[in-house]
Amino acid sequence: MAPTSTDITEMPGRSDLMRMGIGILGIGSSGPLIALSAMPILSLIFWRNLGGSLFTLPFALRNKVDRVGAQWAAAAGVLLALHFIGFFAAMRMTSVAAGTALVALQPIFASIFVKATGGHIPPKAWLGMAVSFAGVLLISGIDFSIDRRSFIGDIAAVISAALAALYMMFGSKAMKTLETSTYTTICYGMCALTALPIAIISGSQLLDFPAREWWILLGLIGGAQILGHTMFNSALKRVSPAVVSLIVFFEVPVAAILAGIFEIGKQPSGLIIPGIILILAGCTMVVLRTRPAREMVRAEVLE
Repeated sequence: MAPTSTDITEMPGRSDLMRMGIGILGIGSSGPLIALSAMPILSLIFWRNLGGSLFTLPFALRNKVDRVGAQWAAAAGVLLALHFIGFFAAMRMTSVAAGTALVALQPIFASIFVKATGGHIPPKAWLGMAVSFAGVLLISGIDFSIDRRSFIGDIAAVISAALAALYMMFGSKAMKTLETSTYTTICYGMCALTALPIAIISGSQLLDFPAREWWILLGLIGGAQILGHTMFNSALKRVSPAVVSLIVFFEVPVAAILAGIFEIGKQPSGLIIPGIILILAGCTMVVLRTRPAREMVRAEVLE
């Protein structure tokens, strides 16, 4: 059933807000760690998701597996692998701030996909997303390089944003019948299985890395994968993928701050504070009701 106009921008509950808050910190660490790592992109994707899948497997074994839900989870895993390929490439080819800013287009794509599948996105929600993205641009410094390598990285980031939105939507469908641990085990496992043959065919090294690379990998698994993606996936049981995607806007300031602390590439813009204020304002416009639900339904009938 397509989402209704009265739930597509509903305010998440306190527990889900806490989950997504933790998730923001988790995924915010992803870009800087990827930029620090010298492990081949496909190898990093394979090991990160294999680790995430194995971590949640013991919890998943206690749950029943719905066949349709498992199919959605497997499809989400393939999309996640493709998203990671684009995102990881962007982190290596352009700045962390610019790459994460462009990946933050994810909620725009999610809203377009929700609209295309019969959902209703109120006009004020679109305005809120525009305000939040203006904050993203302030934080990134609106300083996207025009050299060929950075341009390709920027394009990869935009594509990965669209793939991330689809991944969230497929995950939302899977989570209707699956427990979080079951979903993440299947999704992350399929992501790893998608990346592995591509890594082998492309000749990517899979083993024999320095200890530093394995420590960075563990950081990605524990932070971005378990505390990041898994927390967001858990919220998908109750929260619209459009709203979950919107919260991802906050990845930008977290990634920019961490990149500055570890002196990775371009330092955070001095406009980070007003940027965060704009992100908060835009998110508030999206998730808070601006008129009673009864009035909203009446307006739609008149349309």
